[in-house]
Amino acid sequence: MTTFPGSPRLLKGALVTLALPNPIPTVIPFQYNPETLSRSLEIQAGGGEGDRSEVLRLKGAPVESIKLDIELDATDRLAEGDESAVNLGIHPQLAALELLAYPQTGVVIANTILMALGTIEIIPPDAPFTLFIWGAKRVLPVRLSELSITEEAYDVNLNPIRAKVSLGLRVLTYNDLPLSHPGYGLFLAHQVVKEALAIVARANNLDAVLGGNARLL
Repeated sequence: MTTFPGSPRLLKGALVTLALPNPIPTVIPFQYNPETLSRSLEIQAGGGEGDRSEVLRLKGAPVESIKLDIELDATDRLAEGDESAVNLGIHPQLAALELLAYPQTGVVIANTILMALGTIEIIPPDAPFTLFIWGAKRVLPVRLSELSITEEAYDVNLNPIRAKVSLGLRVLTYNDLPLSHPGYGLFLAHQVVKEALAIVARANNLDAVLGGNARLL
């Protein structure tokens, strides 16, 4: 199928994971970009009720939650005779998403051995360091908070070939991560970009809002 030569190249959203300190990323692109994306921000205000000295203070960046639905479909690849799709359907794509909720097998085995040897304190394994990428202006460190999969069709071997995946992501800020963690700097850069974008949207004066030679202070 041909497309209009002047049409812009469509970027794909993606999740990217890194098993630190290994710098080689694993990229999980969205086969189809979702049409909608839900974001909610919980304000981290300082002070309690009646505390006038703290009422305007902020404890840090808001807690942001992102929800989106993505679709996986092997129909086109099956029609093209893609070997992976024929033998496995969309199992590999589902596995890549599900592993965001699993600790690494090597760490689990190592901790099991330590427990068998009588080690008193076992440090819980870290989740994969995950980035949510939604265009160049949104590259966010996130933690998977919710994952729901609805498999909608199967091949003759019961490999899933079509599914809808609902993702819930919790954005990790400089409140959550140590200064040495790469996610700290990434979120700080994201906030700087947001501040720059906000300048574009601001009116230069109050005339457009209140009219005349309005003054607030």
